Amino acid sequence: MPTTTTDAVTAVTGCGEAAQAGSRSLATAPDEVIGEALRAMAGLLTERASEVLAANAADVAAGEAAGLGRGLLDRLRLDETRMADMAGQIGLLAAAPFPPAEVPVRDLPGGLVLTQRRVPVGVVGANYEARPNVTVDVASQLLKSRNAGVLRTGGAALGSAAALFDHVVGPALAAAGLDTRALQLVRSADRAGATELVRRPGLIPLVILRGSGETTRALAAEAARHGVRTLAHADGGGVLYLDHAADPALAAAIITASVDRLGVCNRLNLLLVDTSAWDALLGVAQEALAASGVSVSLPPHDHPVGHEWALDTGREATVTVAPAAGPAEAARIANEETSGLAASVVTADAETARLFLDAYAGTGAFWNASTRLLDGFKLLGVPETGINVDHVPGPRGPVTFADLCLRQFVVRPGA
Repeated sequence: MPTTTTDAVTAVTGCGEAAQAGSRSLATAPDEVIGEALRAMAGLLTERASEVLAANAADVAAGEAAGLGRGLLDRLRLDETRMADMAGQIGLLAAAPFPPAEVPVRDLPGGLVLTQRRVPVGVVGANYEARPNVTVDVASQLLKSRNAGVLRTGGAALGSAAALFDHVVGPALAAAGLDTRALQLVRSADRAGATELVRRPGLIPLVILRGSGETTRALAAEAARHGVRTLAHADGGGVLYLDHAADPALAAAIITASVDRLGVCNRLNLLLVDTSAWDALLGVAQEALAASGVSVSLPPHDHPVGHEWALDTGREATVTVAPAAGPAEAARIANEETSGLAASVVTADAETARLFLDAYAGTGAFWNASTRLLDGFKLLGVPETGINVDHVPGPRGPVTFADLCLRQFVVRPGA
């Protein structure tokens, strides 16, 4: 891990203390006030789009000058369409119902009753890649869950993130009468700030980690050493298995839909083809990928089968293609060779689909659908803070505001 510098310590500490001071404002805010703030955020994404896009254009220009790859630049770039999509998603989030704050569980002996409450975490940290839309996704999810937050993004997107905070997030909190200190952005490109973010259990007890696998795993390990809990999204890469009973036209359509963006985690990364239909379906796959400007890596491979191409600078437009001897073998490869993010089977045979779906252990299992659907908004109708692929109890798959809470048991006399 990088050595934490004095500047990084000061920046993270200042943000954490400010967020902690403002956290009570969110924790006690009525539903209608939270909704008002989110609607204001959606409106400001449209009203102040020019300021945000200007800052983003500067980030993109700097990224191009620095030699960022196509995938990274795709993640970094905003335009009017993406801004409008962000505003639309926040508007839907504002309209989404809040989970019940307290629900009955059971009656206890002695005339007592047990209920279960949802309690905010307090201050939640987030360290994420240079993707400006994630700044809004995370800030809105924390707001909806009534958690304060300290956000830190990659240096390539810092100008865009600062513009979003200055022109959208902060003014939206103020418009609803909430404490603007509750949501903070670490305005330092010092990478040591990420390390400091996961070393403060008393100030920031939970940190959402998104980004490249190696960096995220290192931060998660550092967090564990300091008693900080994490929701980590370290690796991605969607898997698609073409069964011998796959409809060729449907297979081609799903492949095309799966590579519409190359810099995202749920894009098609590994294409498995039933060995018995290899000759028939390989041409279908290659034609669909070529039409999308994507090349293939065929066996024998000089890399791990599950190698994630999205962040492989200069080779982002690549998909690995490999054979699989049936649905069970395809699921095994997906389980053992990839991150466990999402996998899909294309087949007209229901029994084949059942075998694949039952054997695959990842966070999203699909039949005749693209893994691009593994997204909080596309699946659940609200933005996500990230996709958690951990094999432990707790939120898994797309993490949304409904997951960012603590469980509290309350016992009181019955009526």
